[in-house]
Amino acid sequence: MSKIPSAPLSAIRDILVGTAVEGEGEPASAAIAYGLSLAKAAGAHLTVQSASWRLSGDDAWLGDFDAEGAAFIDRRLDALARSIANRSGGEAAQAGVVCTTETPGLPYPEIVSRLARQARLYDLTILDAGSRTYDLDRERIEKTLFVSGRPVIAVPPGADVFAARRIVLAWDGSAQAARAANAAMPFLRSTERVAIVCVAEPEDLYASVSGAEFAPHLVRHGVNVTVVDVPGTDGIAETLRNQGRMLRADMIVMGAYRHAPLREFFFGGVTRSLLRGSPAPLFLAH
Repeated sequence: MSKIPSAPLSAIRDILVGTAVEGEGEPASAAIAYGLSLAKAAGAHLTVQSASWRLSGDDAWLGDFDAEGAAFIDRRLDALARSIANRSGGEAAQAGVVCTTETPGLPYPEIVSRLARQARLYDLTILDAGSRTYDLDRERIEKTLFVSGRPVIAVPPGADVFAARRIVLAWDGSAQAARAANAAMPFLRSTERVAIVCVAEPEDLYASVSGAEFAPHLVRHGVNVTVVDVPGTDGIAETLRNQGRMLRADMIVMGAYRHAPLREFFFGGVTRSLLRGSPAPLFLAH
């Protein structure tokens, strides 16, 4: 077993990383490297689910693929998924991290559903965000958040080493923001500095709890807190991006999808905007 570190990261006992192989020549998964780094820091058990997107079936979009051609592609994707799993297991062993690997080969909707259900069994799930297949990444993140009831860390390309020296806590006074802060408490307690960045849309201010009101709760948990009130003149997502860069944040904690998904689709949304481009991994809770 991995050595259990001192609190607060010791509260994280198991981590799930989910990837899906969709073709050859894909960039390496930042989520796997980040998850391994976090599991080592926390002394947590790591599970890597390296799934392959099975093309076999009666899907109309397969077009000109015959059964033999689809089966060949299936075998290639299965081999790639196993290679990723084997490499991840080897790297975990070298790092002294207990690691389980899974290589399911399923049609894409079943990969997403299986991952979301499995996420209920772990303290948190780590997923890639913002790759060339952004829409598929976003679907995995959204479904895992809504179905599992567990937090997700969405890792942008290149953020392949866990760090939490400086954390931005996006605060708008909502229940989702409070839930995210509570779920992220192991990280907030372990960091050198948490900046509560307060941005709210004007129509939501009447129902908000201010960042200054929320700060004493974190202080009582031993968190080193500063409160930053910023106008959202450039939009909430861009404001948070700018604050994350300026404060050199290693992580941004936020409540995800405060509005219903349908409204998010038509009117944009802070969560989706940040998933398209974030200066740091996003810790999301819904």
